[in-house]
Amino acid sequence: MNKITIIGAGAVGATAAQRIAEKELGDIVLTDIVEGLPQGKALDLLESGPLCGYDSKVTGTNDYKDIEGSDIVVVTAGIARKPGMTREDLLKINTKIIKEVSQNIAKYAPDSIVITVTNPLDIMTYVTMRTTGFEPQRVFGMSGMLDSGRFATFIAMELGCSVRDISAVVLGGHGDTMVPLPRFTTVSGVPITELLSKDVIQRLVDRTVNGGAEIVNLLKTGSAFYAPSAAVTNMVEAVVKDTKRILPVCAYLNGEYGKKNIYLGVPVKLGRRGVEEVIELKLAADEKKALDSSAEAVKTGIASVSALS
Repeated sequence: MNKITIIGAGAVGATAAQRIAEKELGDIVLTDIVEGLPQGKALDLLESGPLCGYDSKVTGTNDYKDIEGSDIVVVTAGIARKPGMTREDLLKINTKIIKEVSQNIAKYAPDSIVITVTNPLDIMTYVTMRTTGFEPQRVFGMSGMLDSGRFATFIAMELGCSVRDISAVVLGGHGDTMVPLPRFTTVSGVPITELLSKDVIQRLVDRTVNGGAEIVNLLKTGSAFYAPSAAVTNMVEAVVKDTKRILPVCAYLNGEYGKKNIYLGVPVKLGRRGVEEVIELKLAADEKKALDSSAEAVKTGIASVSALS
């Protein structure tokens, strides 16, 4: 049985633990610094096993030593942006948290695959890779999976069709500069540019870009966790089962798309060794320009993190 650690027992982490347990992808260690929180949630999940029909073991802990020997580590630890907090404030606080988490991953789970969820996602994934010292293909982030899921949802709502027939593609940074690609987004193989008008597509693209903020505004206190946890679970499954699925993730680029030493959302082949191949799409001029702009925003964030060191 694979050992899957989730660091951060908040809404995203705990819901990911639930989904992973229900799919029996491995035994789960739920880790958090708050005493009692991971233990309580883990016990609740464990007691759900007989009712939902899964045998995955779920353990809660405050001790990083318990993550020893993990095959996969999912990092959801960190704080969400609060009213009045600048992006720089969030960056500073979460960089400190992620560095501590990464040092412990390197110490206790040196052979693991690491999937980051903490925002600002692309920058935190870069910090994780640098701090752990792991090979870049073993460290990647959940970004395009979630954004593509949102894009597919809005397309299905517009067309009145099943979400299962939609394959959506979103590149770039996880935030305001993400790059949904209508030309590569299909419904049973038919590009949505053949099915929807430019105005409608633009409206759906805009809603996708603001998808996270829309949920935050509705919830008032808190942010999305059902869809992010589902995105993470799909990624964990691709690694555990070595499916070689082509999925959009936040991956390290070393020349692909003309970018180097940066993490950015791109389609990759995901398997047991992590990111096994970056898939390069032939972008049109406007698509490339949008991706370049997104990359610059991420580079600025990485530079500001480096300045904090």
